[in-house]
Amino acid sequence: MKMDDRHIRKVLVVGGGTAGWMAAAALSRYLPRGRTEITLIESDAIGTVGVGEATIPQIAVFNRMLGIDEDEFIRATSATFKLGIEFQDWGNVGESYFHPFGEYGYDMEGVDFHQFWTRLKVNGEHHSLNEYSLNAKAAYAGKFIRPDATSIGSVLSKMGYAFHFDASKYALFLSKYAQSRGVRRIEGKVCEVRKCAENGFLESVKLESGDEFAADLFIDCTGFRALLINGALGVGYEDWSNWLPVDRAVAIPSKSSEEPKPYTISKAQSAGWTWRIPLQNRVGNGHVYCSKYMSAETAIEILQDELIGAPLAEPNHLRFKTGIREKFWEANCVSLGLSSGFLEPLESTSIHLIQSGISKLIALFPDRDFNHTDRDEYNRLLSVSCHHIRDFIILHYVATGRSNSPFWKQMQVMDIPSSLKRKMALMRDRGRFFRYDDELFSVVSWLAVMEGQGIGPRRYNPIADILSDYNLQQSMKNMRELFDRTTAAMPTHQQFIDRYCKSSDTSLRKVQ
Repeated sequence: MKMDDRHIRKVLVVGGGTAGWMAAAALSRYLPRGRTEITLIESDAIGTVGVGEATIPQIAVFNRMLGIDEDEFIRATSATFKLGIEFQDWGNVGESYFHPFGEYGYDMEGVDFHQFWTRLKVNGEHHSLNEYSLNAKAAYAGKFIRPDATSIGSVLSKMGYAFHFDASKYALFLSKYAQSRGVRRIEGKVCEVRKCAENGFLESVKLESGDEFAADLFIDCTGFRALLINGALGVGYEDWSNWLPVDRAVAIPSKSSEEPKPYTISKAQSAGWTWRIPLQNRVGNGHVYCSKYMSAETAIEILQDELIGAPLAEPNHLRFKTGIREKFWEANCVSLGLSSGFLEPLESTSIHLIQSGISKLIALFPDRDFNHTDRDEYNRLLSVSCHHIRDFIILHYVATGRSNSPFWKQMQVMDIPSSLKRKMALMRDRGRFFRYDDELFSVVSWLAVMEGQGIGPRRYNPIADILSDYNLQQSMKNMRELFDRTTAAMPTHQQFIDRYCKSSDTSLRKVQ
């Protein structure tokens, strides 16, 4: 007797944009062709948020997973390289620090590098963390070269990088990839979502054209509307605005007036912060702010003052509420991107969370029985990941000496999650750090922010006394000199792009 075939036969991705096409591309790569039909519905009448994106290094893993040539991707999306983020005015006005995507120094004698660095600092010999970061040195020198990950012990293996790119072009790039692998694109606007009366699962979506599409598995990429996961299935929202009260953003692209820097700039403002993201053909600029303390008009004025090139479009306004869905996967529907929640873009984690949701869906891919154990684990993993990222973003707002506006005064007296209190206390006391449950941000990130904003480790782990003062000083001096020599030998960021991955779409750089 032949067993009933329970494989997923039809997947319907509702919504395009970055989330929709990342999902379609990945599923087209990993689902057996000929067995599972993948369809994506999107409407040209519904705009996407796509204001330009800064990413974190995990995006390169996603592209490699799809077999995408990196230089081709960079050319297609007008991308530049990103070695980290410079934070201006976050600890105190007039101060800045760098959050690098690589490692600090070298561990010695099996002891974390930062413990030796703290030992020198406590004993009066202080060198900036940037002196031990190849990423920071290269970023500020305007240099770039791809890391040498194949050579164990190579100084270049200490680097990490991500990208700045045009999100709409990335979606188009992945759209071509997915459609070449059999994904069917349907143009149309969903007007009705139908459910099964017996079990409450989704059955089909109906378009304004009258066409109707049924599926076994639905992927909700409808943005803030959350048409399926919330509109049809009623999954609620866990509001985190009590910890992250910024709720508005305005974005303005501008003409490039200089060679693109290989890093993002985030500058704290009186009720939020501004960003600057350099692409090959333009600069993405934005202002994230709290509407309780700032009007849209003032937010635009502040952003316009930060522009370093002529604006290329009218201001684009966005509204949001920080938080996550109470469930990311309900019944036969998985939410990705903005439909699953929103964590402000301070540390460029939006695309990573899409990527993480996709990879976990592939790892827990269902059949038509939709085992609740798989769904529960998916929801647990995504929730834990979002909570870790939430805490790290909150850290930027509370690890500060700023109290020069009502917004920053509120942040200083805010009660923070106990999980964040514990991690801050461990790091501040003796630089202790533990990574939990596949946590995204490492000790480098926590150290960069806490030290950069004035509350770095006050003492060090006594184990770091294993080296003599002389040997420690010489080892640290050798590291600094090695990073200096390596940086000096690198090509400039622009030279590297021109040689390997220059985009043909540089017309906006020539606007007068």
